[in-house]
Amino acid sequence: MIVMGVDPGYAIVGYGVLRYENNSFKTLDYGCIKTSSSTLFEQRLFQISQGISLLIEEYRPSAVAVEKLFFNKNPKTAINVAQGRGAVLLTAAQAMLPVFEYTPLEVKMAVTGYGRADKNQIQQMVRMLLNLRQAPKSDDAADALAVAICHAHTCQVAVRPAEAPV
Repeated sequence: MIVMGVDPGYAIVGYGVLRYENNSFKTLDYGCIKTSSSTLFEQRLFQISQGISLLIEEYRPSAVAVEKLFFNKNPKTAINVAQGRGAVLLTAAQAMLPVFEYTPLEVKMAVTGYGRADKNQIQQMVRMLLNLRQAPKSDDAADALAVAICHAHTCQVAVRPAEAPV
């Protein structure tokens, strides 16, 4: 199965695409979709959607795994991140892909076995699990890969049946 993991945002959206077969991972791609603060917000959302759409078209994942938002102290930032996340969810839905959502705690537990793991611990475990020469430089890309790993491990336990489009 091919899984696309996404760490949502609006300035930077991390993504990671993995193939998971026979309890083994192959990293297909990872990186970030970046938008400029000088661009109109609705255009930033469009750029996020276009970037995710191109990745879906290229890799044809069987599922998209997205990190759930946690409470942010800055309401404006939280709302903007939620809108960026919405662009990702809508794009996956338009491609008729199932979307799975995981909390940061679930992702940390699946990747490191420790719910309070810090960014460095996550990056190092992602590097080890994916047999990368070095940890991803971007926290956002590392987080997206971690979400994809979480889904690959979790879907072995509980697979959501495909839903009919609305």
